[in-house]
Amino acid sequence: MILGEVFERFVAESPFSVMLRVLLEQSLPAEEIDALFEQQAQRQYQRELLFSTVVNLMSLVVCGILPSVNAAYQAKAKRIGVTIQSVYNKLNGIEPQIVEALLRHVVNRVEGLMEQLGGTLPPLLEGYRVKILDGNHLAATERRLEVLRSLNSAPLPGHALVILDPALMLAIDVFACEDGHAQERSLLGRVLATVVSGDLWIADRNFCTLGFLFGLHGRGAAFVIRQHGLLPWQARTEMVFVGDSETGAVFEQSVQLVFNDTLKVTLRRIVVQLNQPTRDGDREIALLSNLPTAKANAMQIAALYQKRWRIERLFQVLEQCFRGEINTLAYPRAALFGFVMALICYNLLAVAQAAMRSVHGADKIEAGISPYYLADEVRRVYEGMMIAIPPLQWQPFARLDVDSTVQLLQQLAAQMDLSKFRSHPRGEKKKVPKPEWKKDKPHVSTARLLSESKSKKDKKAP
Repeated sequence: MILGEVFERFVAESPFSVMLRVLLEQSLPAEEIDALFEQQAQRQYQRELLFSTVVNLMSLVVCGILPSVNAAYQAKAKRIGVTIQSVYNKLNGIEPQIVEALLRHVVNRVEGLMEQLGGTLPPLLEGYRVKILDGNHLAATERRLEVLRSLNSAPLPGHALVILDPALMLAIDVFACEDGHAQERSLLGRVLATVVSGDLWIADRNFCTLGFLFGLHGRGAAFVIRQHGLLPWQARTEMVFVGDSETGAVFEQSVQLVFNDTLKVTLRRIVVQLNQPTRDGDREIALLSNLPTAKANAMQIAALYQKRWRIERLFQVLEQCFRGEINTLAYPRAALFGFVMALICYNLLAVAQAAMRSVHGADKIEAGISPYYLADEVRRVYEGMMIAIPPLQWQPFARLDVDSTVQLLQQLAAQMDLSKFRSHPRGEKKKVPKPEWKKDKPHVSTARLLSESKSKKDKKAP
């Protein structure tokens, strides 16, 4: 009865924090996570320190609930039962295929929830499962390793390719690379292994290679990919003006690509002459697509590519709401594990937002709710909630079926006070000229300046 009263109090005061904890129990049950590790690990093993334990520690760090791995360890040391060095050794050796499989495991657990909630977004193109591909190079770390201490160059711990499903707004796959200097294109062979017929891939020009385009086409997938300037192609028809879009004038032509001097494919080339240049100064962009005209006209293809910003929004949420790039984790495998854990937390946030959309409406959630304030709510409440309601008391939520979980999530979403999480977009900043540096006046008194300003206003007042 006492536990029930405490739980109900948290439901009343912070239903979103309760929602996220329920989703953690649903998607990362310890037994399944440890079993996944046993299946995927090639060199590491589990003895005193379980994989589920380091997953729990890292989730606390990437969500900002605790400031560092060491702080998370100190808070849980009695339950962990090994030294902090053992924890770091575990983190530094987690193989990339393990963290990739961990993300896919979570996606498999929550996709059904998303669909049952009915909180998915409309498809970008009927008849296709859209996948947006982009890469992320992890930020430079501190020079904590001996091999880094004598260098002045920024040490890069790795990078990853991420695939976003824009209807679910889930990061559905990740491909991790320990070599921070390796090109994103070096991972495209692994991406192609996941391609299935009926996919529609949207990507930037970094992924515009003959091998990738022919690989997508050969597997029955469609694509809208920005053309790279070095890609060889031959025009089959002249460009024809199609119409004006919101971003600029749209033209289309037919082109041919040749791969290995034998394979040929005819594609549509859509050129948008932009009203405003891109941040790189480009006045036009060219897109290559194998979509049939009956499925999408040139204007629709140009609009589809504009939706690529949704994956940039994902990376923006990672940066603002989670600590996916922890500069103290200098070993590449530890850094990549932290990044993938941030992707997993992002996915759980996306499921919670789907529950909110199903209750309050998609327009209200998409336009007016800030992911930052949602994450901040969890940061403030979570640790106290876990003290009041210990982990063992949450385990029954992992055994709920999909229907019961959906009902619970919607009940929690209905109790949320959305005004607490409303976004406050700023207007466009005015460009202000940089003040001139005065060598003879390096400091000023703010109080004096305010007093002088007030005196001037008082004199002007009638």
